[in-house]
Amino acid sequence: MTHAGLPKPLQALVEELRRLPGVGDKSAQRYAFFLLRQSPEQLTRLAGMISALPTAVVKCEVCGMIDETTPCRFDRDPARDPAFLCVVAETPDVAVIEQSGEFRGRYHVLGGVLNPLEGVTPDKLNIQSLIARIKSDHVKEVVIATNPDMEGETTALHLKKLLAPLDVSITRLGKGLPMGATLEYADEVTVANALRSRQKV
Repeated sequence: MTHAGLPKPLQALVEELRRLPGVGDKSAQRYAFFLLRQSPEQLTRLAGMISALPTAVVKCEVCGMIDETTPCRFDRDPARDPAFLCVVAETPDVAVIEQSGEFRGRYHVLGGVLNPLEGVTPDKLNIQSLIARIKSDHVKEVVIATNPDMEGETTALHLKKLLAPLDVSITRLGKGLPMGATLEYADEVTVANALRSRQKV
């Protein structure tokens, strides 16, 4: 899309901002002009943070979460119960569950949810390492905490089928998360209720 009247550097910035999730053309232009009004020092600081991301954060080799180190802080924490595992789709979901203050186990990040129409099949997710981890760590309970939408439910059912032969209790987040809700935007009280009322699947 062309942006008549805008200088080429601003046009290029708007195009890049439009690639962010949920950002349309008008929002991208607003963000671009907001950045233009910031001081050179602020822009340099922001650019430095963005450029440092590839080396500042890594994927945990144990659970798949994005953190500053691998193993991540949860897998290194001896106070965390390794026999109690919460399976989430993405790293932001971990932060939401942590805010609830209800969970003291460890996490496993799938790296997405099943969506064959978009090419996300079981082999694209962090599932085989989950199975291996359940066996090696003698996990007693797996809480499946994918979003209660079509893709999240499909993923939960697939995990239930794969984990059924293992000697592990499989639960699902219960009341508190309405159908179609997104875990990332749920408040801590809602997530706490969902954790407390998890159900066998």
